[in-house]
Amino acid sequence: MDKVLVTGGSGFLGKRLQRVKPNWIYISSNDYDLRNPDACAAMYKEISPDSVVHLAARVGGIKYNVENPATMYYENVAMNTNVIHQAFEAGIPRVLASLSTCSFPNKTKKYPFSEKDFFDGPPAEDNLSYGFSKRMLHVQCLSYRKQHGLDYSTFCPSNLYGPEDSFDPNNSHFISAMIKKMHEAEKDSTVEFWGSGNPLRQQLFVDDLAEIIPDLLDKHHTGKPLIVAPEQHLSIRSMILTFKGILNKNVKIEFNNELDGQFRKDGSNREFRALFPYYKFTPLKNGLEKTYNWYLNHGNV
Repeated sequence: MDKVLVTGGSGFLGKRLQRVKPNWIYISSNDYDLRNPDACAAMYKEISPDSVVHLAARVGGIKYNVENPATMYYENVAMNTNVIHQAFEAGIPRVLASLSTCSFPNKTKKYPFSEKDFFDGPPAEDNLSYGFSKRMLHVQCLSYRKQHGLDYSTFCPSNLYGPEDSFDPNNSHFISAMIKKMHEAEKDSTVEFWGSGNPLRQQLFVDDLAEIIPDLLDKHHTGKPLIVAPEQHLSIRSMILTFKGILNKNVKIEFNNELDGQFRKDGSNREFRALFPYYKFTPLKNGLEKTYNWYLNHGNV
């Protein structure tokens, strides 16, 4: 694989991956509209890659997802369908595509869930459109593996956070929204968060995943939606309090008990550990410190 094409190259994960693999080819929506099959076909014809890492996606926070389900569904399904099918049409033998833990069932019989639980129920209602669009991406890759014998595989990272994430409160992951909100809060003020603070999450530091992806391209050759997640599994409340300790600011934390989301969506990394037995994930506290330092040094944008 000498010529690797990365979609979503200007996105959060794509920008960090460029630091690990600067010789790969990165494209964004400014280069090609992947919702358009003709533009996608032209991309493959002009670049002629021998493998593809598909990271491009329409993403948003939980509030955006609830208010814009049609946009989330259409844009993600269109992009995914075109990227995979046009890769097949172009004769590209290797595709590695990113899913999301949102594509797993809202509830499973046991936790942490595993790759075998992927189809055991619908995704969470507040992420239904995005979750199903990612689930369909996996089905498409699996179908092309079975019918055409292609090495098209998927991986499923847990919640991402880290430097260069969006800190726009209307379109951001939980960690970045939390950092911005608490940084801007006045001393001795009250900071309100969505939900109850009780749901449990695995937070994956973005630079860890950027390091892992090149090895996934080399080592992950099965039809399983491989879960990539650290062992740490913490409540929203505990994450906020951990960052409050880093911030060292006297603020009161409250929750509005709205849009709590899934209570648990922790995945087992047993299959991941079979490929990467010694990989050391960044502990949340260290990752939060690195993310906050980046935020402070880049204009708090």
